[in-house]
Amino acid sequence: MTEFAHDKIVPYKDSTLSKKDQVAGMFDDIAGRYDFLNRFLSAGIDKGWRKKGINQLKEINPIKILDVATGTADVAIMASVLLNPDKIIGIDISNGMLEVGREKVKKAGLSSKIELLNGDSEAIKFEDNTFDAVTVSFGVRNFQNLEKGLEEIKRVLKPGGKLMILEFSKPRFPLVKLIYQFYMKIVTPNVGKLFSKNRNAYQYLDESIKKFPEGKNFTNVLDKLGYQKTYSKSLSLGICSIYCGIK
Repeated sequence: MTEFAHDKIVPYKDSTLSKKDQVAGMFDDIAGRYDFLNRFLSAGIDKGWRKKGINQLKEINPIKILDVATGTADVAIMASVLLNPDKIIGIDISNGMLEVGREKVKKAGLSSKIELLNGDSEAIKFEDNTFDAVTVSFGVRNFQNLEKGLEEIKRVLKPGGKLMILEFSKPRFPLVKLIYQFYMKIVTPNVGKLFSKNRNAYQYLDESIKKFPEGKNFTNVLDKLGYQKTYSKSLSLGICSIYCGIK
């Protein structure tokens, strides 16, 4: 297994816990404010990113979808509305995020279609060839071992099934890059601290994005693991990227 630089980035540098346990604890801590901060810090543009990502799956008309690192179920709920599959299973290692997600699913009247479970991306508790599509929205940076997580996802995908990943990336245009760096280094952690009392979570966000193998480097990882027809799409001048591959 290849170890990537972002695999070593953790929320709490002085902790002896594994990255997985630290990430779970971090999200438990910010769960109640997570949706508000997402909308606030992205000025609501993250909804558009999710829609564009989910639309990559329309061509395969998935009946059963797995949403890995589902968090508060934003993608699961939107995918249910846009794709109308029979079933969506969302898994996450943070019980705090899942509790918020279950309330949102219930409020949306989708409890019969969406089920949220505690689950680990690197040890998915489903049989081989179970899902028509798998989504991961802003979660692959949090995998303790990137390749292991992506291999597990491929295992549970049906042949011909499609993986869609949304992840932050770094803008290339100099002016946009400058504004983005200021925003991520100064604005985001301070706003995060103000509203969630957890500055570490948003410093971790910046550090893990910097180290993540984005663009062609990431599709190369998918190619190496045996995904077919891989591609990436840059969104919002490079702030976010969509990655897709077929089993």
